[in-house]
Amino acid sequence: MRLTVLGSGSRGNAVLIESDGEALLVDAGFSHRELGRRAAAAGADLGLVRAIALTHEHGDHARGAARAAAAWQVPVAASAGTLDALAHRLSPSTGRHVLPPSRPVTLGAFRLTAYPTAHDAAEPVVLVVEDAGGRRVGIACDVGSPTTALRLACRGLDALVIEANHDEVLLRGSDYPATLRARIAGRAGHLSNGQAAALVAEVLHAGLGVVVLAHLSDRCNRADLALAAMEAALRPRGFTGRLVVAAQDVPTTPLDVGTAPAQFALPLGGAR
Repeated sequence: MRLTVLGSGSRGNAVLIESDGEALLVDAGFSHRELGRRAAAAGADLGLVRAIALTHEHGDHARGAARAAAAWQVPVAASAGTLDALAHRLSPSTGRHVLPPSRPVTLGAFRLTAYPTAHDAAEPVVLVVEDAGGRRVGIACDVGSPTTALRLACRGLDALVIEANHDEVLLRGSDYPATLRARIAGRAGHLSNGQAAALVAEVLHAGLGVVVLAHLSDRCNRADLALAAMEAALRPRGFTGRLVVAAQDVPTTPLDVGTAPAQFALPLGGAR
């Protein structure tokens, strides 16, 4: 099983998961053409994609879903609320799979389970993707706050892509309007570096081999701050996996799930 973050941030998000000769694209926040360019840069074959799964309908997560699904002739899987919100964009010929709360759905080589989150969207979810070998990846971006459902979704994973959206000090000192600062830091907004670190430390177990910090704010966070917060939370607890910071403009290198070497790293667009 391999995990590649094609890009992550406020201008677009997409994660490619590959296993057994098939692939699943989680979120399509870039244009169809840009998805192809980023996949090529990462050495990935989008011809293996069997479905597009969406966490929610916001443009930075779903912008390219309709065009890509039609071009690749693959279905879109999401919560009922997300599919309803995107109904006017999807081609009538595009297949649609509803992901019910906390109940697994099989799509090709993958089993998907959606867990509700607190973000300000129609029906946002955390997605847990499991392959035939039992390896499990969680995608937790735009999750609002560390709810019980989020904690449940993040347990027992082999890899976790989790938002570390903002540094609380940088957010408070930013030139964002007070209403926007409150939205970002509120229950339906985004996780801070500290919240993400505390959550991962809580669910940490020996099998967690890859943690990817994602959806970093361009204006209210820095990769070194996000990495430092996570490392401070995980190193004393004996974390021996790979810690990677996803970039907005450059895909990560493909990350092997379950076999990553012990390493803390600050990659500028990839692991090292």
